[in-house]
Amino acid sequence: MLPEDVVEAATGVIRAAVARGMTLVTAESCTGGLVAGALTAVAGSSAAVEAGFVTYSNAAKTRLIGVDAAIIAAHGAVSEETARAMAQGARARGAGDLAVSITGIAGPGGGSADKPVGLVHFATAGPRGVRHREVRFGDLGRDGVRHAAVLTALEMLQEQLADD
Repeated sequence: MLPEDVVEAATGVIRAAVARGMTLVTAESCTGGLVAGALTAVAGSSAAVEAGFVTYSNAAKTRLIGVDAAIIAAHGAVSEETARAMAQGARARGAGDLAVSITGIAGPGGGSADKPVGLVHFATAGPRGVRHREVRFGDLGRDGVRHAAVLTALEMLQEQLADD
């Protein structure tokens, strides 16, 4: 059901999390739950996946994972600050060891000169703090941006699991 590269990446994340006895939480906006879906597609994922939040709207980011509305007002939903707050809030509210967040502009509309289609902010929050990554994928089409974002989020989880 999922592309092979996504399944392979998710399998690696689940194996690493289980081996380290760590639980995972996701907070997704532009990917709409695809990261959580990829992780839970792996047999045995229940030993590692704690929770997943789809916080597509700004109100959901605030209500479900505690992102301060002032952060969104000051920096926008698609920003480093919001991605960091999403990861921290998801980790706390989801009661997991490691969280990943994704917020971006998948297109085809919604972009601007400052925040074009294909701009995605990611963050992980874990025992060693919060890490952020900004990627400008370009206008790959909605599915292309979402696919690339899922792979990047899984890569970031894998990196933090390798470090912890």
